[in-house]
Amino acid sequence: MTERHLTPGKEEIELLEPFERLALAQIELISTPQQAGSALEELAGATALGFDTESKPTFAKNEASLGPHIVQLSTLHKGYIFQLEDAACRRAVAVLLESKIVIKAGFGLGDDRRRIISKLGVDPQGVLDLNSVFRERGYRKDMGVRGAVAVLFNKRFIKSRKATTSNWANLRLTEAQLIYAANDAYAALRVFEALGLTR
Repeated sequence: MTERHLTPGKEEIELLEPFERLALAQIELISTPQQAGSALEELAGATALGFDTESKPTFAKNEASLGPHIVQLSTLHKGYIFQLEDAACRRAVAVLLESKIVIKAGFGLGDDRRRIISKLGVDPQGVLDLNSVFRERGYRKDMGVRGAVAVLFNKRFIKSRKATTSNWANLRLTEAQLIYAANDAYAALRVFEALGLTR
């Protein structure tokens, strides 16, 4: 039987020092064909990226989500936030997500995959849900980014509840949204590397 490892609770995590995040200057918002082309060039040599998506929340009972509205990809030095209004941005994201060469690491990606297939018409390849890695290593089922950062770095990952439920369909995203979104992907890549999963 797999050994069960305990993960720190919310109260324990709150006592930890904050996890160092990407700053606004390290985050690029991709919303035009030119920006999408440049981002593809910059990411061409990557073998692993942090990955996440955000969708505008739905509050009505039968309201269907039209997300994802953004896709976040991150290296260890820079976060890329692709808005999906522009067709060229959608194509650029599709190229990256379809690549079997580049690992896209994140947390709780089942819903993200379903929405990407629906919105972009591509089935993401090379996607690694880090929750499954922690389960294989004897941790509880729903580790999540906060638990993973606490276990691996003994740090507190800051997540803004306000940003979580904000409108990701807005063409003008706030600084708080950009920092929140980019760092979800960035932290996932840091966890991926800390787990020794690099190629």
